[in-house]
Amino acid sequence: MELITLKLILIALFILLIHSVETLAYAVRLSGARVKLLASALSLFNTIVIVSRMSNMIQQPFTGSLVDTAPEGSVEFVQGFLADQYRVLIGASTVGTLIGAMLLPTFVAIFSRAIIQLSVEMGSVPALIKKGFTPYYIKRTFSLFRKPNISFLKGLERKHIPMRLFFINMAVTSIYTIGVLSALYASVIAPEYQTTAIMASGLINGVATILLSTLVDPKISVLADAVINGKGSYNYLKGASVTMVTSRLFGTIFAQLLFIPGAIYIAWAAKFVVMLK
Repeated sequence: MELITLKLILIALFILLIHSVETLAYAVRLSGARVKLLASALSLFNTIVIVSRMSNMIQQPFTGSLVDTAPEGSVEFVQGFLADQYRVLIGASTVGTLIGAMLLPTFVAIFSRAIIQLSVEMGSVPALIKKGFTPYYIKRTFSLFRKPNISFLKGLERKHIPMRLFFINMAVTSIYTIGVLSALYASVIAPEYQTTAIMASGLINGVATILLSTLVDPKISVLADAVINGKGSYNYLKGASVTMVTSRLFGTIFAQLLFIPGAIYIAWAAKFVVMLK
């Protein structure tokens, strides 16, 4: 059986899109501080994040189906085959994050105009999206395209890069990236605890989401507030946003290393839970 199937390609493209969108969400607060409309920016940011995380939940059954359609063979062969397929999906998350990073300058410009439209004219995100897909605004959006260029980083210095935030976001991103995949793989290496292992995926992603919401997102929002109130530098906010994007990219790469150990840990935890009486 071929390793790269049509189903795997479609799932990988979907994951690529999800991670691109989640990466581009970091541009929203940059845009909000730029046009001094943070409340409207946060409304748009929350919508993007909710849609991307819901999309992540949608792809989970399709990812799980790879286990059901795995080829027959020895246990080692099946485990190796699925591990290779899941590594392709983790790689898709890295590519998606990289695409989002390259499009960041373009979407800072796009979101700046979208936030103004949302605040002044639209008043609702669905109305903004509907207007955004009209021929005139599609053409106008393409005119905002910015070729990826190192000049976007102009003005940034070492002091603008929060290293603690870098490592926190990298760790959380790596956990979020492999949460579902490691749980599914744990069900393969410990089939007697299959149901318990699979159910752990929701808990893992839930914890990762809470960590993002409590340790990472507030820091960026505080910096955006400071810029709007004239108490902070836009370069600090840009530096934090670039840090988030870069650490997210490294997090997806680090996920390749955590994938198997994570599955082994989940299998052990599932066994522990089942043996409790």
